[in-house]
Order: sequence, then structure tokens, then C-alpha cells
Amino acid sequence: MRYIPFTKEDWGRLRAATPLTLTELDLAELRGINERISLEEVTLVYLPLSRLLNLYVAATQQLRQTTDTFLGALPAPVSYVIAIAGSVAVGKSTAARVIQALLSRWPNHPRVDLVTTDGFLYPNNVLESRGLMNRKGFPESYDLRALLQFMRDLKSGQPMLEVPVYSHEAYDIVPDRKKLIEQPDIMIVEGLNVLQTTDGRPGPPPRTFVSDFFDFSIFIDTEESHVRQWYVDRFLTLQKTVFQSPSSYFHRYASFNHGEAIATAVQIWESINAVNLRQNILPTRERAHLILEKASDHSVTSVKLRKL
Repeated sequence: MRYIPFTKEDWGRLRAATPLTLTELDLAELRGINERISLEEVTLVYLPLSRLLNLYVAATQQLRQTTDTFLGALPAPVSYVIAIAGSVAVGKSTAARVIQALLSRWPNHPRVDLVTTDGFLYPNNVLESRGLMNRKGFPESYDLRALLQFMRDLKSGQPMLEVPVYSHEAYDIVPDRKKLIEQPDIMIVEGLNVLQTTDGRPGPPPRTFVSDFFDFSIFIDTEESHVRQWYVDRFLTLQKTVFQSPSSYFHRYASFNHGEAIATAVQIWESINAVNLRQNILPTRERAHLILEKASDHSVTSVKLRKL
């Protein structure tokens, strides 16, 4: 077996003495739309995971110090990179924020930053010119060269990096806005296709993958029928909220009745997101170091840890 399987309860016991440092108020700010993560879930799933990651970070830091000693070089700060992958609407962003919050409370790596690969999507005008608007989120819709350069600069210890900012309301890159990254101890990279080994274009695959720069990777998994329903539920929530704004890219759906909104969400899911899931995202699942498996109510039911 390539993975060691755990029930949620067995995994929870590996928390050991790790304290719960989040409150219900903290968790309310970290939850995504329609997410139902509880403090019990944080205790049973994410606290043991934060303990494991803390041990891995410490071991990696020690290994780097050993290499620096051997080379007679001064210690250089290098970020430990954690990737979080999975389908649209599966809960990647909430998981990333919870992991960030927990890891930042460990004393030996207080600077934990988070970026999403949405910022490395091509702007809509580029996607439109290439006929890729209906393949947004597919590997070919990302500026892979820019993303790889960001990862190279991060791992080379560049003191200050800039990341493009993506607006979910505008459904586009925000011109002239950047997020500043200042040498974090840990960098969490969250995105649909972070474990990809292809750029979605014809011809030979790229020689360097984004995942080459990851120290640890997590895949959030569930049955397709579950994530399909979560996508539809999220669409309905957004239709009543964000889509109501005239500046929203999806404002045209704001006046749809309930049946029309459901039909539209299902059509988008089946024609775009389900295709991407089957063709590009699911095939990368076994490349992850750890898999979190979810039930229909969003709760994690089991954990799989890849053997080293």
C-alpha cells in the first residue's frame, strides 16, 4: 500500500498534546461560503495535521542547517512550501486558511503566508483572444511561466516577491494590484492544478513542474456527486449575494428564478468544472503526500498519509 489509511478518530489521536489555538469566532472568519467546518473537525483533523507539518518543517530546517554547515555557508532563509489541491467547491480555501492559522501559532515558524494560483490565471482579455474563457481553471489558462518563476524566486530566498491579485467578483486579474510576499517561514499554495505535470498544450510536457518546489502536498477529495451539489449550492448563495452587484461578472444571473439558477449552475458544472476535474485534477490525487476524504456534509471522514 502506498498510503497509510486512518479513520478520522484514529488520526485525531495523533494530535497528542497539541493545543487548540482557534476559537469559534476565529473559525467563523476562516470558513468559506457554505462550509460547515467545526471546532471538533479542527481538533480531530487539522490539529494532528499541523503537528505533522510542524515536525516536517523542523526536520527540513535542520537538514538545511546541516547542509549549510557542510558547505561553510551562512544559513539562508528558505520557505517551506505546502500545496493544497482539489476540485472547485471542495473546500480548499477554507482548509488553507485553517492550516495557515494553526501553523502561524507554532513558535518556530510564525510567518505563514498563503497564495492562490488564481492570481496566475491569464487576464480575461488574453483568455478571450486565445479562445480559453470556457476553459478557465484548466492547465492552459494559467501563466505557468510566471508561476514557475515565482516558485523559483521563493525557493531561492528572494526577500520580496509580488503576486498578481485576482478578483472573484470581477472574475479577472486586478490591473496594477499586487500582493507582497516577504520571505515567509511557510508558504501555502492553493489551487486546482498545483499537482499538474502538464501545461495543457500539445507537445512534450514541461521539464519543470510547479510541484517540484513543494515540500508537502495535500489533496482534498470527495465523490463527484458531492462536490457537484456543493458547487450548485454555492452558486445559489452567490446569486443572492455577490452576483447582485452590478460590478459582478456574473450579474447577468442575478435575476434568474430558482429553477433557472440551478439549471445554469448544473450546466456550468457539467461543461467546465466536471471536465476539468476528470481530465486534470483527479489524475493528480495520488501525487499528494496526504489525502483528506470528505463526506456529503463536508466533514472529513478519513485521512491517507503517503509512505515516505
